[in-house]
Formats: sequence, C-alpha cells, structure tokens
Amino acid sequence: MDDITRIKCLTIVMMIIGLFFTFAIYPLMEWWWPEGWGWTPRQPEYEYTIIGTYATLGVFLLLAAKHPIANLVLVWLVIWLSLVHATISLLLFMLAPDQVLEDNLIGEIPAQYLIAGVLWYLIPKNIKLLQRLHSDSE
Repeated sequence: MDDITRIKCLTIVMMIIGLFFTFAIYPLMEWWWPEGWGWTPRQPEYEYTIIGTYATLGVFLLLAAKHPIANLVLVWLVIWLSLVHATISLLLFMLAPDQVLEDNLIGEIPAQYLIAGVLWYLIPKNIKLLQRLHSDSE
C-alpha cells in the first residue's frame, strides 16, 4: 500500500476508532458485553474513569482525523495506550485468572491489539512525504 493510500485509510480508521471509543465503550462495558469489557469484581468508579478517558480520546481522534499527518503524535499515543492496556490486561489474566474474566481474552484484549496494529500499519512510512504533506497543510 502506498503512503497516500495509507493516509486516506488512516483518516477513515481514525474516525471509526474515534466513534468506537466515544460511543461504544460505555454500552460494551455496561450492557452489551460487560464480561468481555469489564472487570471482576465490578468496579464502577474505575470503569467510569476508563469510559470517560476513552470517550475523550475518541473525540480527539475524530478531531485529529481531519489532519492525520499533523496529528501523528495522537495516533502514536493511541497505539501505545492500546498496547499497554491490552498487555496489562493479558498479564493480569495470566498472573491472576480469577481477577480477569476469560471473556476479556476475546473482548477488550484482542480489540486493543487490533487497534494498535491497524493504526501502526496505516502510518505512512516515507518520512520525506510526511514532512512535505505536513508543511503543505500549514
């Protein structure tokens, strides 16, 4: 995939992930699939903090999607937050399986790795093109 196509796809994926973070995390954790996205025992205060954090991140992804090259630092932030979140959840499951639901292994954990992987793949690899596109957008 060439870098121009990556940028176009990155814009679309940023909007999809932004919408997902903004509007889907809360229903997933509360109603649709709490076993795959929540904790055991339930910790509403902590879960609402996560929901608020991801909703805020989603709004910023939606705003950043207008100029993805100028906002690559946010994309990298989402990549690293997703990797850290998924890895900590996976390690917690392996170290204390009674504290993390098995459904998290097919819910939030792979979703976070998928988000990180897709965003990483779509970041353009040609640095000179990135610099030119960024300077053209200013």
